[in-house]
Amino acid sequence: MADFAAATALTEPSAPHPGGAHHAYGAELDPQWAVGDKLHGGYLMAVMGRAAARATGGAHPDLTAIAASFIRPPLPGPARVEVETLRAGRGSSRLRVRLAQDGEPCVEAIATNGALNGGEPHWSRAEPADLPPEHDCVPSPADVPGSAFRVPLMEAVDQRIDPGILDAMAGRPSMRGRVAGWQRLADGAAWDPLSLLVALDMVPPVSYDLGLPGWAPTVQMSAYIRAVPAPGPVRVAMQAEEVSGDRMDVTARAWDAKDRLVAQASQIAAVRTPE
Repeated sequence: MADFAAATALTEPSAPHPGGAHHAYGAELDPQWAVGDKLHGGYLMAVMGRAAARATGGAHPDLTAIAASFIRPPLPGPARVEVETLRAGRGSSRLRVRLAQDGEPCVEAIATNGALNGGEPHWSRAEPADLPPEHDCVPSPADVPGSAFRVPLMEAVDQRIDPGILDAMAGRPSMRGRVAGWQRLADGAAWDPLSLLVALDMVPPVSYDLGLPGWAPTVQMSAYIRAVPAPGPVRVAMQAEEVSGDRMDVTARAWDAKDRLVAQASQIAAVRTPE
């Protein structure tokens, strides 16, 4: 198993485009960071976020926002990440990022990079997710008993979910459209602005709590990183807002061990609804 830093590592860039605005990096997409046989959306965004940070040359080291559209699922193995600097300002850089495989685009994103800190917010009304203590929550295994569907990601992320999810798994969804839990990186590494993208895209999707089990692939996801998280677990809550047609929109929030809102996201996912 590759830890997060190794799983999102990049090779040295090729020669930059004339003018220095374009960079290209190689990446080896790790099969561990997957749900079933599909690479996790937050993981792919993290690989792209690392490339965006590298392209700033250290001027703006932290990803602060990213909006990604998922075009086709890449396979584990070699990929190419291309970065175009749209604007390099004093406080932030705006970049266009593309993850491609075999010459075909897989994910396209617009990223904003700056410099984050670990300070307290000036003002906030975001209350941390109401959850039982971490040790009272339910571990998420990679191999679910009675299921042929494997989640390798759960060997890289120690996730413990609100026990209410057991009713949904047993066919008794609460119909609140909510999934929440505690998360740690399994190798003991601290969460950082890039790995928070993985935390924001929890497994299972909230559709399970709406009586709609199955894969819910991300179509579009926008994430905002607010601060460098404190050491320790993060607690994450995902809430469905509406399911209509074959789409579900979801919001997610993550709080660190100091109960600070450190990241949030919104996404549109595909979902199968009854005829």
